[in-house]
Formats: sequence, structure tokens, C-alpha cells
Amino acid sequence: MDKIKSALQERPKSAIRVNRNSKLFKTIISSIKDKKGEGIVALDLKKIDEAVSDYFILCEAQSHVQIKAIADHIVDEVHINCDEKPFHVEYGEKWTLIDYVNIVVHVFQQEYRQFYGLETLWEDADKSEY
Repeated sequence: MDKIKSALQERPKSAIRVNRNSKLFKTIISSIKDKKGEGIVALDLKKIDEAVSDYFILCEAQSHVQIKAIADHIVDEVHINCDEKPFHVEYGEKWTLIDYVNIVVHVFQQEYRQFYGLETLWEDADKSEY
């Protein structure tokens, strides 16, 4: 967790803001759905001063194989459709993070999502379910 926090804090923050209608946002959501990700939630962090990005997008996978499949599909589809590559990807068997600076995607196994409780940590964020 500390490694991820430090990576997020050290990266540049973009002056360009994204919203739920942006191509990047929509591509990420559709890519998660393509690979059967569950519990898809977007946390809008724009009104929170301490936030490291505009959005966190969270989802769950049933196995480490599905986590990797979802993460790889997001990276591929965003590159194809938006011509963007992630600033950083932190692969893990229980939790993978994909950092697009304005949007940070978290793909969890269910128990790790509950353990880290990002929705609770960022409960002041506007929450949308997909």
C-alpha cells in the first residue's frame, strides 16, 4: 500500500480535467464490462483537495487471472481508442492499479477491496455505480 501511495504522489497532476463523458472514462468502464468485472464504481474526487486524481474507478475480479485479463484489456483498449498509455501499472495477484493520472483504476479480488476500503476512505467523493 505504501508503495502505491508513493507512486501516486510522485507523478505529475494533469491540468486537464476529465468527466464521466470523456472517451478515456467510457473506454475504461466498457473494458471492465467486456471482461466481466463486477462491482464497478467510480469515485469522483475532483472536489477533494487531497485527491491524487479526478477519479478512482474500482472493480472486482474472481481470480488473479481475471484481474490480469481486465487490466490488460483496459490498457489495450485505451491505447487503441484513446491513444494513451498508462503513466504507471502496478500488477498484483490480489490488486492491480492502472494510473492514467486523471483516472486511477483499481482491480481487486473481493476480499482485498473490502480490506482496503477505498470507498470508505474517500466517502466524501461522489459515487456512481456501473
